[in-house]
Formats: sequence, structure tokens, C-alpha cells
Amino acid sequence: QVQLVETGGGLVQAGGSLRLSCAASGRTFSRIAMGWFRQTPGKEREFVAAISWGGAITYYADSVKGRFTISRDNAKNTVYLQMNSLKPEDTAVYYCAADYSGRNIPERRTYEYDYWGQGTQVTVSS
Repeated sequence: QVQLVETGGGLVQAGGSLRLSCAASGRTFSRIAMGWFRQTPGKEREFVAAISWGGAITYYADSVKGRFTISRDNAKNTVYLQMNSLKPEDTAVYYCAADYSGRNIPERRTYEYDYWGQGTQVTVSS
């Protein structure tokens, strides 16, 4: 059984920063592509960032490019999302996801991911 646990969400003022963490357990983390997604009420879950097994390949949504950074520490079975210059429109529940397909390709589509965390709320005040 795979478990993903996100931490690090909270309330921050516009222009501020937060770092989300996602700790994974259950299977070989170093050969799993990981992603971050976010969702607001009434909207579909949207792609934020994704990272390959060793971190050499990363993809970002245009809306967060240059402000957010995804990284991972395979020794700690953890993936991170550093969020800087936060905007009110970044307010959402943020989810991490794991792709156990065996492809070392970060994916942008939700259906490519096999396991999801419970989510952590990020609220950015103006």
C-alpha cells in the first residue's frame, strides 16, 4: 500500500513563500515520477509541476513557471514544492501524486498518476 502525506500548507500574504512536502512510503520511491496538482472548489484538478525519478527533468504549468520549484530527496522519500511570490490565485488544495508506470517521464495529466495524497490547503491573502 502506497501512502503520500502532504505537509506545509497554510495562510500566507501575497508575495510570500511556502514549501510543501510530500512524504511517500510503501514502494521504491527513487523510480517513481512525482507530480503536484491543485484544485479549487468547482474546478477540475490542475497540473502544477512534475519531476522525473532523479530530478533531471521537471515540468511546470505556465502559471507557476519562475515562481515555483519542484525538487526531491530520494534518500528521504520526499518531494517538495517551493512556492515563492505567491498570488491570491494560487489559493487551492495542493495534492502530490505518484506515477508507478515505470516511465521516467514527468506527466501533466491526472490520469497518469496512480496514487494521491490527501491534500494540503494553501491560502494566499491579498
